Amino acid sequence: MGKGFGELAHVRGIIKYSLSPFEQRAFAGAIKYGVPNLFRRFRGQVLRVAPPFIIGYMVYQTVEGRHTQLMRKNPTDFENDE
Repeated sequence: MGKGFGELAHVRGIIKYSLSPFEQRAFAGAIKYGVPNLFRRFRGQVLRVAPPFIIGYMVYQTVEGRHTQLMRKNPTDFENDE
């Protein structure tokens, strides 16, 4: 139906080499380099991300507690009922 995006033009004099995806090691060095990098990146971002979440959670807990308190019936409103 047509050529794909990478095959729109034929250019002479350029040689492309590629490795088959079946010959690549997808997780090469994932444990040795990936885990320490994960901890380093976490340490670098935790002070930027954690405070808004903590403040948001505290606001949520306060609002939920206040809502629960306001939804209770006041026993003094029903003292004179028969």
